[in-house]
Amino acid sequence: MRKVFTTVLMAVTVSALALSGCAKKEDTKPGSSAAPAASTSAAPSNNSGKDFKIGMVTDIGGVNDKSFNQSAWEGLKALEKQTGAKVKNLESKSDADYTPNLNQFVKDNYNLTWGIGFLMGDALKTVATQNPNAKLAIIDNVVEAPNVESVTFSEQEGSYLVGVVAGLTTKTNKIGFVGGVEIPVIKRFEAGFVAGVKAVNPAAKVTINYTGAFDKPDAGKAAAATIYNDGADIIFPAAGSTGNGVFNEAKDRTKSGKKVWVIGVDKDQSLEFGDEVTLTSMLKRVDEAVARVSKDVIDNKFQGGKVVVLGLKDNGVGLPETSKKNVSADILKKVDEYKAKIISGEIKVPEKP
Repeated sequence: MRKVFTTVLMAVTVSALALSGCAKKEDTKPGSSAAPAASTSAAPSNNSGKDFKIGMVTDIGGVNDKSFNQSAWEGLKALEKQTGAKVKNLESKSDADYTPNLNQFVKDNYNLTWGIGFLMGDALKTVATQNPNAKLAIIDNVVEAPNVESVTFSEQEGSYLVGVVAGLTTKTNKIGFVGGVEIPVIKRFEAGFVAGVKAVNPAAKVTINYTGAFDKPDAGKAAAATIYNDGADIIFPAAGSTGNGVFNEAKDRTKSGKKVWVIGVDKDQSLEFGDEVTLTSMLKRVDEAVARVSKDVIDNKFQGGKVVVLGLKDNGVGLPETSKKNVSADILKKVDEYKAKIISGEIKVPEKP
């Protein structure tokens, strides 16, 4: 059974304040390409969760992957500030660590244990089955168990929009996609991206390169070098910390006078890698989802056995406001047109290549 999460967690994140001290709300009206901006501060703690413990197990990308693991952790840290709940993460160095790490939180009587990433599915299912009284949740996979809440995203929809940006921005008609492991969630990124490019620029060629890893920046850098050497001027990585290598390659080329772009993923990666190489990013609001489900546990509203699906209509995916720095107003207007068509159902974005 699916339940679509349609509201942003307002209790956990608050709007950023301008330096003048006046609040300014980001434009998230229907049709706007921008997803809600990440908050820069959290509300003062109300201590509603002071007796709660929430744990998070990362996949092999680690908590500082500058991607979805980090976004999930930022969501928990915001929740900690807002509610006083104790939060902790355990990093997995290999898939052999998944089950022991999950069991550690269950053994320590944590009120909720998160598994972050598709690859955690089997381990989380095992732990949930062996511990029916424990509450668990997972990002990017569906685990069918009465004590697990699963959160997935329509990555293909947001990826379609950045594909539109790439297709209308490229000067060489050569574009790249660098994936991590070939799993359904990454295939959704690929399928949506290619569809978006082709919708606005049928003549463009999109080169696909899977590195087979989410934790190998050097592999990402090598893949990017090959694609850029073939004439591509834009690459979209969906590969966890492996994608950081794509940014590193782009920065090296930019320093030598060659103009190339990278499209960030999961977070607004211009904040990490700079506007000089970041064309835009495909935001995936993992932080909001993790905070929302965790807050439900504190409020005794946890819904085990449910699947939450976040897409464009939920502002679960989208482009950041910083896109305005490098993407022209005309292209962003076109992005908004395609977003409206996806939300209305006029365009059905493919989930598989």
